[in-house]
Amino acid sequence: MQTLPPLELAGRLALAVGLAVFMGLAFEETYKTEQRSRPGGIRTFPMLAMCGATLYLIEPAYALAFIAGLVALAAWLHAYLRTAPAKPAPTFMIPASNLLAYVIGAIALMQPPWVAVALTVAAVLLLGTRERLHRLIHIVPRDELLTLGMFLILIGIILPLVPHQRVSSLTPLTPYGVWLAVVTICTLSYMSYLLQRYAPIKDAALLPAVLGGAYSSTATTVVLAKRLRDAKHVPADISAGIVAATAIMYIRLGIVVAVFDVNFALTLAPGLAALSALAAAMAIYEWRRPRARTVKTNLAVVPKNPLQIPTALIFAVLIVVFSVISAWVKGAFGESGILVLSAVVGLTDIDPFVLNIAQGGIAGMTVASLCAAVLIAASSNNLAKAAYAVGFGGAAARRPAVMLLALSLFGVIAAVIYVVYV
Repeated sequence: MQTLPPLELAGRLALAVGLAVFMGLAFEETYKTEQRSRPGGIRTFPMLAMCGATLYLIEPAYALAFIAGLVALAAWLHAYLRTAPAKPAPTFMIPASNLLAYVIGAIALMQPPWVAVALTVAAVLLLGTRERLHRLIHIVPRDELLTLGMFLILIGIILPLVPHQRVSSLTPLTPYGVWLAVVTICTLSYMSYLLQRYAPIKDAALLPAVLGGAYSSTATTVVLAKRLRDAKHVPADISAGIVAATAIMYIRLGIVVAVFDVNFALTLAPGLAALSALAAAMAIYEWRRPRARTVKTNLAVVPKNPLQIPTALIFAVLIVVFSVISAWVKGAFGESGILVLSAVVGLTDIDPFVLNIAQGGIAGMTVASLCAAVLIAASSNNLAKAAYAVGFGGAAARRPAVMLLALSLFGVIAAVIYVVYV
């Protein structure tokens, strides 16, 4: 450890003591209602932090003095736990809090200040939310824990293991890039899934439909169109929800592209922002329409689990397939062929195609032409959603279908502007 200047050393020691006091307050707030005293608190924790810092400063090369103090503290806490009365039962949070208070002093000296602050804040949150965290056992279903496990497998095990080098001359994509694309889509869908399942958003105006669009604007369109068909009246809320889901689709596409190519995303941003703003204006206009608002409707679209490993593998395969097809079309028909292909794939799922473009899966095209391809794919997808809306919602879905067709037309105009003027 380098010798710290006196002022910086004094500041770090003050930081350690202040953080220990903060943690001591949270500790006593949690355990002050119990009759028996607990080791630790607003006086003990600052003393432990100062002991940890002082012992570390005595011999920083191997931290032998600090380790000796840590062993002594652990022995004392062990003796306390052995002699503590059975009621109330001793908890591991008490020795853990004391040990953390001790090491905070050394951490404040060795690491950047944010490390000590982050550890202390995390400890305070864990202490102060004891009852809420215990209630999660009864709130969170076991299936959700498995879903979180799937998410960790996708990002923590599979992603680091896949190779970064190309494995085929048919596509410029690497396995790492393909799986990173899968992780990106899964992360966006998973965040939307959690918010829709557990956040109190059912009565939050258009927010449920917006989150549904972040998950899948097509699925949200189908679900809300079915509700339009079943409704006795024609609720403006549901029509607005269908268009709002598409408004968020443009933002979702921008985020996906930005993960892989920031310059591409910045060039594409004006077109996506304009279309998103136009869709949002349509949704707000429809939402404020006075007629057919007498019946309260539910816009929440609870999605299915987005983190199934087989589904992720299929999505990865689709990205590779679109990459191979795009390379062949580009070689055979040039840029015009890619624009036609984007219109075709937009009728299905545009995410694999857009991710392929964002990762450089189509070589030899200008950024403006790539932006046009994305906008044409999104416009084609809006055309498909308009058909879904009428197909599943009947005559009641004509208004949102017309708005989606208008967005499709404006998207094509934006694509033409990119090709001609950008």
